[in-house]
Amino acid sequence: MLKARVLLLFSGGLDSILAGKVLQAQGLEVLAVRFITPFFHWQWRGREEEFDRMLREKYGFRGLIRDISEEYLELMKDPPHGFGSAANPCIDCKILMLRKAREMLSEVEADFLATGEVVGQRPMSQRRNIMRHIEKEAGVTGILLRPLCAKRLPPTEPEKKGLVDRDRLYDFCGRGRKPQMRLAEEFGITDYPSPAGGCILTDPQIGERLKRLLALRGGLSVREAELALFGRHFIEDGFWLILGRKEFENRRLQELARPGDRLFKIRGIPGPTALLVEGRGEAERVREILKRYTPKARGLPKVELEEITP
Repeated sequence: MLKARVLLLFSGGLDSILAGKVLQAQGLEVLAVRFITPFFHWQWRGREEEFDRMLREKYGFRGLIRDISEEYLELMKDPPHGFGSAANPCIDCKILMLRKAREMLSEVEADFLATGEVVGQRPMSQRRNIMRHIEKEAGVTGILLRPLCAKRLPPTEPEKKGLVDRDRLYDFCGRGRKPQMRLAEEFGITDYPSPAGGCILTDPQIGERLKRLLALRGGLSVREAELALFGRHFIEDGFWLILGRKEFENRRLQELARPGDRLFKIRGIPGPTALLVEGRGEAERVREILKRYTPKARGLPKVELEEITP
C-alpha cells in the first residue's frame, strides 16, 4: 500500500483522536489541524509549538493551528444556511472549516482530508444528506474520508486509489459512544476527554446576545466577540456596557479594554468593574447600574464612580 499523508480536522474529542489513530494504524502520516475562533479553541492562539508538541507526544500526530476568526465573524453576519438553536451556524461552520482545510492540502502536501464525524451523531450537521451537501459546498467530495463511519458512505478517492484499506475502516452510526470507547481501549487510549456540552454558540443566553449585537452593530470584531462571551451585558442602540461577575472577569475586562473604551468601578467599595464599549456620555447611567450590582453600595444614598485607565 502506498504511503500517504492525511490532513485531519482535529477537535480534540475522542472521535477525532480515533479517526487519526485508525489512519495512522494503516501507515499514514497524520497532520492534525485545529481551527480556532473566539468561540472555540481560542486558548491555543499563539501556542502553535506547544500544540504540536502535545499531539506528537500523546498521539504521534503533527499539530497545526489555523485562526479563521475573520472569516468566521464575516460568516456570522448572515450564514447562508441559518443558525441552529441559538447563534450556531453549524452547517456553514463545517463548510468553512472543510474549505479552509482543502485550501491547505497543497501547502502541507497532504493527499486527502479526514474528520471524526459519525453519521447521525449531530442532529444538524451529521445527517447523511446534510453531510453530502456540506461536502459539495466545501468542494471536498471524494477527498474527505470519515474513518469511523466510512462503511456507511460511498468509497472515497483515497480508498479507490489504495491509500487506505476500506476493510480496516468502521461503520459507526448514531449518538452512542460505546463503539468508540471499545476502539479507544484497543488503541490503549484512556485519557480522552468526556463528551463536551456542545458549542458555546448553542447557549441560549450567549446566542441571543450575539444576535442582538450583530443586528445593532452590523458585525463584530475579534475583540468584541471575546467580550460577548462573559460578564453581564446591557445592550441597546448606541449603548453597550459589560460588568464583570467575578474577579477574573473584572481582570479580563481590563485586559480587553482599548483606547476609546471607559472602565469604571465604584470608589472605595469592592464590586464589579464596568467596561463601557459604547455610550461615552452615559457615566450617570453606568453609576446607577454599577450601584445596583454592587451589594455593599445598594443602601448608600450616594456613591462615586472611579474611572480606571485602560
